[in-house]
Amino acid sequence: MTRRDTPPGGDARRDTPAFLSRSERFRSVPSTNDIVRGWMTEGTAEVCLAIADEQTAGRGRSGRSWVAPDGAALLLSLGFRPTYAPPDRLWRLPAIVALAMADAAEEVAGLPAGMLKLKWPNDIVVDAPDAPAGVHKIAGLLGETEGAGTMQVTAVIGVGINADWPRERFPADLADAMTSLSEVSRGRPIDSAELLDAFLQRLEPRLLGLRDGHFDVAGWHDRQITTGRSVRIDMPEGTALAVKTVGVDGASGALIYEDAAGAEHELLIGEVVQVRIVPRGGGDRGRPGVTL
Repeated sequence: MTRRDTPPGGDARRDTPAFLSRSERFRSVPSTNDIVRGWMTEGTAEVCLAIADEQTAGRGRSGRSWVAPDGAALLLSLGFRPTYAPPDRLWRLPAIVALAMADAAEEVAGLPAGMLKLKWPNDIVVDAPDAPAGVHKIAGLLGETEGAGTMQVTAVIGVGINADWPRERFPADLADAMTSLSEVSRGRPIDSAELLDAFLQRLEPRLLGLRDGHFDVAGWHDRQITTGRSVRIDMPEGTALAVKTVGVDGASGALIYEDAAGAEHELLIGEVVQVRIVPRGGGDRGRPGVTL
């Protein structure tokens, strides 16, 4: 079921899925997350969506910026009121967004199912053993939550996915770490509007399931690229761990790693700054289980 909206001051849009309470597209904004947060403060119901052709102050996790040329990426933010999720399950909201986007991107780009992976917690990547980071990043997610554990809880999830972006236009300082759907599909044109539609179609059933207490644990496990890999984990206090990961915990969302003695430990999303995968054959860049 769809409805058609024409927002004041915004562009006329295509048919909008009925599960969206508000949807607006902007040519250029500082940050779609900030727009959606403002809507939520005003009382806008779940789910609201802001899309931009360009962001001038987009941001990623840990204060990093998100840069993309005008029209080269699909940039959006979603607003939720997840009173149906206890605080220790709120991580599942960005997880279903990442899973829906990965499914949609594979279809629109004509990629094999399962080719796109999740780098814990929610980056969408492809395996690139020769890359310094061990992967090439296609998309990143930024989740910002307020009021967890209350009836006023809100969550804003921003997504930036590199769509029709040719390699020759990649920023020189990011070229070794990133890629786009058009590149991994060997030059196939990527229609951002088609990608958005495919994403929303896949997000709705996942959200309905989450509201009913269901989460695709198996699908989330299967997409993890860190499982069984050597990684470097940057910690907030400035230290780092060079370890081998065992998997992820479907209840807590934690990354599970093994220390030098074979004991398993868990790290929650808020406890780390960044996870870097060591390319296969590239060594562990440090002894497993030690602080660097």
